[in-house]
Amino acid sequence: MTKQLQDAYIVAATRTPIGKAPRGVFRNVRPDDLLVRVLQSVVAQAPGLDPKLIEDLIVGCAFPEAEQGLNIARMAALLAGLPNTVGGVTVNRYCASGLTAVAMAADRIRVGQADVMIAAGVESMSMVPMMGHHPSMNMNVFKDENITMAYGMGLTAEKVAAQWKVSREAQDEFALQSHQKAIAAQQAGEFKDETTSVEVVERTPNLATREIEVKTRIVTQDEGARADSSLASLAKLKPVFAARGSVTAGNSSQTSDGAGALLLVSEKILKQFNLTPLARFVSFAVKGVPPEIMGIGPSAAVPLACQAAGITKEQIDWFELNEAFAAQSLAVLQDLQLDPAKVNPLGGAIALGHPLGATGAIRSATVVHGLRRRNLKYGMVTMCVGTGMGAAGVFERV
Repeated sequence: MTKQLQDAYIVAATRTPIGKAPRGVFRNVRPDDLLVRVLQSVVAQAPGLDPKLIEDLIVGCAFPEAEQGLNIARMAALLAGLPNTVGGVTVNRYCASGLTAVAMAADRIRVGQADVMIAAGVESMSMVPMMGHHPSMNMNVFKDENITMAYGMGLTAEKVAAQWKVSREAQDEFALQSHQKAIAAQQAGEFKDETTSVEVVERTPNLATREIEVKTRIVTQDEGARADSSLASLAKLKPVFAARGSVTAGNSSQTSDGAGALLLVSEKILKQFNLTPLARFVSFAVKGVPPEIMGIGPSAAVPLACQAAGITKEQIDWFELNEAFAAQSLAVLQDLQLDPAKVNPLGGAIALGHPLGATGAIRSATVVHGLRRRNLKYGMVTMCVGTGMGAAGVFERV
């Protein structure tokens, strides 16, 4: 187990609903506004805590430019009305950005250099597309020895499917189960505790009256899950990334918009303000893998995170394994011999969406609320990361 001076406790965790990109409910909502919403909500969930005690805000974002540039962490902290003494830093580990933010915030507390931190993640794939607005790669990436760095995520999923012998039928079945679990979870109200609603205001010019028409609606639910998904409909979809491949839009994660935030404190603050912890942050691990099979990253990171926590993977009761692609998710399940019943019990990114840098924070909120609701002990959030990495974090209900 790792050494630390004190424990880091999560006392509040929330997220926005996840919108589909680029034409979903949040297509015209700025990412900094999504982030402001969860920051205000997460602080409000600890009403007795003095916000001036918050030392820093760490925010994960995979493509921090344009609407989500300008150090969105600091900008959102100020826009959210947090004291100007609260810092803000934006971090980027692609799909693991949000989880890395949680780990970094926890570490500040665990080494005794802070008592109150906020970790968050945000991404608008509607406003800032995959690769950003102006991708520019070092030309050495395209040399033979580096060429796998240039592979698109879908091609890496095809490589994993081929190497781990994951069939198209297995991928489609996994995708269908993701939708079925997500729909069942929504109907059962499983996401209620972790979700903060978002008011969306849309202004449209009426050329006939020369007035601005204002429409307002409250978004309360993820919009990606499909009750009408079926094996037959999934089977009709053509491969996207390779002519004779097996990876389709239907068995891949959805492009999405969303944000999540967690409030972490030391034991001293817990007692001082009589706060009730949702969970303790236990450990984090990251490990590199070959870029061309980046999807297998969790297979390398999960054992390390368990080792750091002093537990075995069999002791994990709830795995939030980010479903970047069904192919890589199934390969990880196969590698680690995980119990499928413990993996994504409420569905995953194929149904719910994957707002890149926000996903780690969003799914951290899912797992800490889920552990409490179902009276389970250990949960894990894990994902693969572009250019070949895996990340994993362990949480314990207390």
